[in-house]
Amino acid sequence: MLQAIGLTSSPHRDLPPTVADLTFEAGPGRVTALLGAPGSGKTTALRLMLELEPGRGVTYFRGRPLHRIGHPPREVGVLLGDVPGHPSRTARGQLRMLCAAAGVPASRADDVLEVVGLAGLGDQRIGTLSVGMDRRLGLASALLGDPHTLVLDEPADGLSPREASWLYGLLRAHAAKGGTVLHTTSDPKEAARTADRVVTIDEGRLVADQDVADFSRTRLRPRVAVRTPQAARLAAVVGREARAARRSVEVVAEESCRLSVYGSSCAEIGDTAFRHGVPVHQLADEVGDAGPPAASGTDAGQRPDSSVALSELPPPIPVRPARGPLRPLRYELRRLFGVRTTTMIMAAVLVVSAGLSVLLARSGGTPLPKLLGAWPALLPLPPAALGAGLLGALSFGDEFRYPALAAGRGTVPRRIGLLLAKLVVSAGVGLLLAALVVLADAQVLRLLYGGDLVKVPSNAVPLAASWAGLTVGCAWAGLLAAGVFRVTGAGIAAVLAVPVLVVPLVQKVLAGPSARSVTGLPGRLRELTWLEWPYEADRWLLGVVKVVAQPVGAALSLSLSALICAYVITSLRGRARW
Repeated sequence: MLQAIGLTSSPHRDLPPTVADLTFEAGPGRVTALLGAPGSGKTTALRLMLELEPGRGVTYFRGRPLHRIGHPPREVGVLLGDVPGHPSRTARGQLRMLCAAAGVPASRADDVLEVVGLAGLGDQRIGTLSVGMDRRLGLASALLGDPHTLVLDEPADGLSPREASWLYGLLRAHAAKGGTVLHTTSDPKEAARTADRVVTIDEGRLVADQDVADFSRTRLRPRVAVRTPQAARLAAVVGREARAARRSVEVVAEESCRLSVYGSSCAEIGDTAFRHGVPVHQLADEVGDAGPPAASGTDAGQRPDSSVALSELPPPIPVRPARGPLRPLRYELRRLFGVRTTTMIMAAVLVVSAGLSVLLARSGGTPLPKLLGAWPALLPLPPAALGAGLLGALSFGDEFRYPALAAGRGTVPRRIGLLLAKLVVSAGVGLLLAALVVLADAQVLRLLYGGDLVKVPSNAVPLAASWAGLTVGCAWAGLLAAGVFRVTGAGIAAVLAVPVLVVPLVQKVLAGPSARSVTGLPGRLRELTWLEWPYEADRWLLGVVKVVAQPVGAALSLSLSALICAYVITSLRGRARW
């Protein structure tokens, strides 16, 4: 049971609300059509129900509002517009990623692909799907969690009659199992053909709430469609004979050569045309739209005067934060490796690093750490750090560009679980990329110049820690900046700002001689915290401090601290609006 009570959208400037005091029900085991002309507020009503748009009122899904439901994808399946998936992702990959978000097994993706008729097209990329296939994929996404309620906005838009018939048959089968189906449409004949109950709205207000039989009787009526080159003459003749016979016949001129005749039949119109010598090119029985039923008062769809305020407004509908994935780590891994972008970036970094390493070794004079990291003095950062930063920026950048977690909202949920998953995965990918670059460069140098050039230095452990910290720090800087500014380019800019802007600033601050030393820091920490740890750990603690004290390490620490603060502030500000 879906119950929408007092839905009222927030007005824009001095305009009246798009949806005003809309109340209706969609019962279980039935298909309910929300009927209205384009611009009547159907989509806004759905967004109010799903708490995607601010306003007033409440919608109960089996007695609970959406934000009180623990696992919304298992209760409500939604299709608003097109599937907002990455065009390079396959249909199966998109659904498996959403399976991790909904907390259902990955095998569910193949099950719903079979149901919607895309079993043989699971490996086809979303960007190559036709309109019909895209709608089928959207319906598969809505069915992933096996929801009780389906909320669909113009599900047959752009489909052929055969595809539309299949889609409505699937919705009918869902309702037959006890589910609730609510879909919008602007075609009265389609509503009468596909629904059990029709809710008609006009200018955001309820016009009628009827069973399909009552709707068809009061809203639709038969007509005769006539196409003739002498439409004006035939209309005059039919009207004159109807008045002479005292019959109620209405003739409507729809086009230059087409008439719609209400209150007559094909035989009568054909006989009249034959008697008066009017050629007829088409003569057929159809079902026409009688328009919105007339009624009185505001319940009939008449908008009240804008100066009259609504009394006892229902409670406000805040824009709720979208829920993060139930399995965030699995979701993030499928998001990252579900497209070829990740492997292409890593392959490009390896190739460029190997080439730079060979050129640096050929010219000579480059220290071994810079040689293995392929970090010439001309570059602000090595390719590995830039690649890690780009992958980190894409972690949030792709989410905002292709919002799979918040379709129809255009934002990404900032849940702590999703953020931690992105931090862990981006750090792991950064470390993997850093290790692969060093190994690849060492093998290339050994192959071209012999093994004498590549030897393990005595300070290999601090160097490895610095190298790992650089790549992970760049990955996190890109990730957090893209999350704050909601665009991939901001993440890349934040990574480049570390060596270009922050490092020179830190170098100026640390350029002068220091009158104090950090010697004895481990002992002071032990006294301060009353914790006892092995004295062998003091050497590791001092090593970490020395790494952070380097200009690049200090710059990265400063940048990450600023980005974390900005991320927290923007998240709290967004929740204050909610």
